[in-house]
Amino acid sequence: MSRFSWLGDRRDVLQALFALAGGGILGALSRQPAVAKDASDLPPPKRALTGRDAAGKSVFQSFDVTPKVVEIDSNPGLTFYELYVTEGVPRLTGLEPDPMLQGTKAFPGPGGTVFRLISYPPRRPEGYKPPPGVTFDSGLKELSDKIPRMGDHFDRSTPGMHTTDTIDYCVVVRGEMTLELDDGQKVHLRQGDCVVQNGTRHRWRNPLPEPCLMAFISVGGQRA
Repeated sequence: MSRFSWLGDRRDVLQALFALAGGGILGALSRQPAVAKDASDLPPPKRALTGRDAAGKSVFQSFDVTPKVVEIDSNPGLTFYELYVTEGVPRLTGLEPDPMLQGTKAFPGPGGTVFRLISYPPRRPEGYKPPPGVTFDSGLKELSDKIPRMGDHFDRSTPGMHTTDTIDYCVVVRGEMTLELDDGQKVHLRQGDCVVQNGTRHRWRNPLPEPCLMAFISVGGQRA
């Protein structure tokens, strides 16, 4: 095999790796067309929760789907995986019970945190109608009933827009997402892309015919 033939094979391997890598910088280089997937084909994410045993050694308290999974019936496919919450300065004894067994909250108070994954449904097809009997207000009520006061943060004059007194660290885990700010400013996010949301008014829209999974860590702040 000649030196030039070997280099050609190597380029083919690198191009294949770029295509498999998916998001972030590698995804931007490959620009592979998205393949539509059904939400039911995607396994629910698992959460490893650590702690300590009676001897003080680290142990896994659990490794399974979080006990707090919230499905929003008025918006089929919208699913919240509520992973953990803290308030104030966390204690690190390792003996704390899983807070998700007690429920969840929309957003934390100052100094608190909320960790969640959200699976967004695919872009709705032309002419899509919500389930029978569902209105904008009833959808927000369901959201607040299942995740206390979550619906209170949404702007009723512009569906989807909302504002919270938090800094949110956001990562696109799977799929793609469009983030829109005031006056129609938008940025298109691909797998691996990140956002630091500084308590600003915004909304999320899935541009693809496949679900999008995002991770969020919300840190409670105080609005000036």
